[in-house]
Amino acid sequence: MFFGHLPELMIVLVLALVIFGPKRLPEFGASLGKGIREFRHATSELQESLTVDPPQHLTAPAPNHTLSAEPVAEDTQRATIARSC
Repeated sequence: MFFGHLPELMIVLVLALVIFGPKRLPEFGASLGKGIREFRHATSELQESLTVDPPQHLTAPAPNHTLSAEPVAEDTQRATIARSC
């Protein structure tokens, strides 16, 4: 895949050398490398924050089940169950 585009890459590199000169090309390469490194660092931080700490509004609250000592009428119990679903 890479070797199929080697002539085009060589033309671009020669044009960059002619336009910017041999002194400026290492500076451009270094700044490009820093930019790629910062982009990778930012995407990895974002990926870690999304996988480690899920948002609080997406987690289901714990069910609040309480046991009552007094008996509950059957109709009230059905209404409570229907509301909780």
